[in-house]
Amino acid sequence: MAHGKPHEPQTYTVGELAALAGVTVRTLHHYEDTGLLKPQRTEANYRVYGPCDVERLQQIMLFRACGMKLSAIKRTLADPAFDAQRALEEQLAELRRQQTNLTTLIGTVEATLADLKGETVMTDKQRFEGMKRKAVEDNERAYGAEARKRWGDAAVDGANEKLLTMDEREWSDAEELERAIIEQLRTAMETGDAAGPEAQKLVSMHARWLQMHWADDTYAPAAHVALAEGYVADPRFTAYYDEAAGTGAAVFLRDAIAGQLS
Repeated sequence: MAHGKPHEPQTYTVGELAALAGVTVRTLHHYEDTGLLKPQRTEANYRVYGPCDVERLQQIMLFRACGMKLSAIKRTLADPAFDAQRALEEQLAELRRQQTNLTTLIGTVEATLADLKGETVMTDKQRFEGMKRKAVEDNERAYGAEARKRWGDAAVDGANEKLLTMDEREWSDAEELERAIIEQLRTAMETGDAAGPEAQKLVSMHARWLQMHWADDTYAPAAHVALAEGYVADPRFTAYYDEAAGTGAAVFLRDAIAGQLS
């Protein structure tokens, strides 16, 4: 049972806290081994968890439930500027975005099933609404935190809204242009000249693709160059371009963009 006299902070053994939080003792041990949670020790070397430990465990579990990796949680909690209230407000906003996207996706699946059963006729707008919502959700999950930190909430929200308001033709055009960019990237790389005509065409196509996705009137050459630098700095983007167009593709694209727009 939990320990503590009246007016004294309540404390828990490792087993008690595990039962209270609905996790295993092994999980608490792992959090301790990784430096996420550091209980006090009794003279007999038993773990004792106080109010601060309970609060920290809740924060860890909330962040985990939101999809954060333990390494990211550790960095967040160790940051001297960490603000628990602000962090939770941001997570709440993210959960609400996910809730909206999931609700829309469920509605699309339900409407598709009803259409297949002959119960209703599904409009073209309905067919693509769920796909667009899923694209926004996937992008937020993969890159949202970094993008919001670097570009700000307004820029990211504007880009998401731009995608969600695309009609079927705009959606198809954007996907076709993305495929064409990869083909042009391969072609430009074969010339070995990041400043040549094929590279110039590549940069123009890439700029047009960004303008299709970014909020109106937000495209700027400097932002384009900064984004391209991110392609090389972030292994996820590097892998995307290198796997699609060949080793060195991300660097070549960065060099072409920087050479023309800097």
